[in-house]
Parts: sequence; C-alpha cells; structure tokens
Amino acid sequence: MWTSASLSQGADSKSAAGSTAAPKYPAHGSVERLDPALDSLLAPGVQMERLAEGFNWSEGPTWLRGEKAVVFSDVPENKIFRWSDRDGLSVYLDPSGYTGDQIKFNEQGSNGLTTDSKGRLVICQHGDRQIATLVKRDGVHGTFTPLVRHYGPRRFNSPNDLVFSKNGSLYFTDPPYGLPDLNRSSLKELMFNGVYLRRPSGEVVLLTRELTFPNGIALSPDEKTLYVNVSDPARPVVLAFDVQGDGTIANGRVFFDTAPLASADRKGLPDGLKVDTRGNVWTTGPGGVLVLSPEGRHLGTLMTGEATGNCAWGDDGSTLYITADMYLLRVKTLAKGLGFSR
Repeated sequence: MWTSASLSQGADSKSAAGSTAAPKYPAHGSVERLDPALDSLLAPGVQMERLAEGFNWSEGPTWLRGEKAVVFSDVPENKIFRWSDRDGLSVYLDPSGYTGDQIKFNEQGSNGLTTDSKGRLVICQHGDRQIATLVKRDGVHGTFTPLVRHYGPRRFNSPNDLVFSKNGSLYFTDPPYGLPDLNRSSLKELMFNGVYLRRPSGEVVLLTRELTFPNGIALSPDEKTLYVNVSDPARPVVLAFDVQGDGTIANGRVFFDTAPLASADRKGLPDGLKVDTRGNVWTTGPGGVLVLSPEGRHLGTLMTGEATGNCAWGDDGSTLYITADMYLLRVKTLAKGLGFSR
C-alpha cells in the first residue's frame, strides 16, 4: 500500500541527456506567498519534497533525535511508520493505538506523537483511549505505560494531540474522532470534548469543555499562550488562550478563522499545528499548512493539495515534516522549531 518516493524516483537516475542526476525526491505542491515576511521563514524558490506515499491517513509526525528519523501515525491502519534519509520507510509500531482484539472502527490507531524529556515516544492512542509512553520495542511490537487514561472515573474519548511544557506538564485534546459514531457513540463516557492539563504530579485538570472538536495543540515560545485548533466545519478556527500561573487557561479568543479560505480546491480543516522559535504558528488548514505571524497575520500557505493532518520540525530543527493525507512531505525552513537550539 505505502511506498517510498525515493524508490520510485531513483536517487541515482540520469536525465535523458545522461548527464544530470534526477532529484532524490520529487517536488510536491507549491508555496503561496501572501506577505513579504514569509521570505524570512521560507526561502524564495523553496519546494516541498514528497518522501513517501500511499498511506490511509497520515498524522502526528515527531522527530526521534536518537534515531535521526521522523515517525508518524497512519490512524486507520493502527500503525506508526518511521522514515529517515538513510533507511527510507518502514513500519515502526504495529499496533500503535489499539492493542485489543474486539473493537474495529475507522480511527482506532495512534494519532498525535511527541517525545518526553527523556526522549521516549509519547503516543495518543485512539483505540486504547489513553496517552501512553513507549517503554520497550521488540521489532514492530511495543510495550506501553499509560500516562493518562481517565478524567475522574470516566475514560477519555480518544486523545488526539499533545504538547509538553518546559516543567513537564502535558496539555492535550480529547475529541471523539476515535469513537464509532463520534459524539453519538455508545462507548462515550464523557459527554463533552475537552482540553486537559496533566500536571507532573499526575493530577488531571479539565481546562475547557466548551469546544466542539478540539484537535491540534501547541504552546508559544514563552508558554504564556496555548493554541488549540477546532476542526469543526461550522467553526474552523485557531483559538488562543492565556496560560495562568497555575497552568490553567483563560481569555479564550479566535486567533485565526480559516472559514474564509475554504473552497473546493483547498481541502482541510484546522488540525495539527506547531510553533517556531519566533512565535509564528504553522497550522494545517484549507490548502495545506498556513503560516501565521504571532499576531495572527496570514503570511502564506504550503499548498499540499490534500487535507493535511499535522507537521513537525526535525533534523537540526529547520526541516518541517508534513503529513498530508496519503503523503509524507518535507520542506526546508529558515525558521527553527521550538525545542531546537539555534
């Protein structure tokens, strides 16, 4: 089903003239430039590359520094894939999000991924309805330790995306996308879709229950602002909240409304998002990955041509990896992602 673009393209192939090597990876999509400020984030002429393709719905990329590889979820296939320049594409974990043998539904696999302060992979597991740490891997099989699985006595819906703060607090979203029939599911134990904080002590705090479909989540560089994407076709917005001294949030507001951008040739809703060291927000949305200034000004879009799940920086922090439906893409950036030193 899936293929590495490098295999089909041929890293050492020649042009018809026999003298010019073909690109290692094919170019993909385009860059829409709306503001001159984008030139300081994406060099003029830069192109996205298509690294691999054929996935069912790719999501949640994150960079494994120890392995020098990006890993990402294929949610319906219940797998995590790994890709690196050296090794190409392989299955990293199977299963990744549902480890049982009874429930079968569309989005039971893993979704959002990140790493903790020890470099361990931390996984939003839809089917198991928890966030877990990968503690051991034997081939493609993993052993997981649950990090958070309940709010009070009730199981989560399907934790979707997550971000750690510098002090080890974990912010995460819990929409119903991993449940059959979504909000109408008989398996749903919480009658809302929440945004949560897990403190280092293990305490779980409900931050808001007012959002219809909370999805991607990220912190500003100073950790004074929490961004949350709402993937609701009726209100497809990027929200911003003030982070209080105790880690809770206040003053929720629309940071960017993607509704005016939606059209038949611009697929996608606000899904995953990341922030660079300058405070710019790189969020998926109509058309691909929207680049927003810290003030919420739309600077441009990485036009992937597909509904786009998420993105994350890797390598030295200046390569943005993008999961766009059936594709894994990357693009070089002049900005660096949070967590990477300059």
